[in-house]
Amino acid sequence: MSNRPVNLTEALASFDDVYSPRIVARMNDYDVRVAHTRGEHIWHAHDDTDEFFLVLDGRFDLALRAPDGTERTVQLHRGDTFVVPKGTEHKPSSPEGASILMFEPTGTPTTGDRHEGDIPAHVDTTTGHEL
Repeated sequence: MSNRPVNLTEALASFDDVYSPRIVARMNDYDVRVAHTRGEHIWHAHDDTDEFFLVLDGRFDLALRAPDGTERTVQLHRGDTFVVPKGTEHKPSSPEGASILMFEPTGTPTTGDRHEGDIPAHVDTTTGHEL
């Protein structure tokens, strides 16, 4: 990684793929990733790590599933942050598109340690792409 500043607007303008995060910085053992979102992701969980989201633009929804199977959806807008606790099943979605920033331990897969159903073509299973 470079020791130069990264402009997030320029970073997001450099790619169009949705649910295919780009690594814009590394801090200790964490990646700082940005991504475009549109449509639905998949139900998944990260067993050993929390997941931090910051909405940079648009609307981003997180459906959350409790251990007893009950579901709720958290709706996030520009400037909103939310942390999905480790082990919590969640399904991101964005009806009209959004741009997000995430903090995740390096090597964390976008489709979790476990997921439900087939992975659609628009969802990239990755640990992040270099910018």
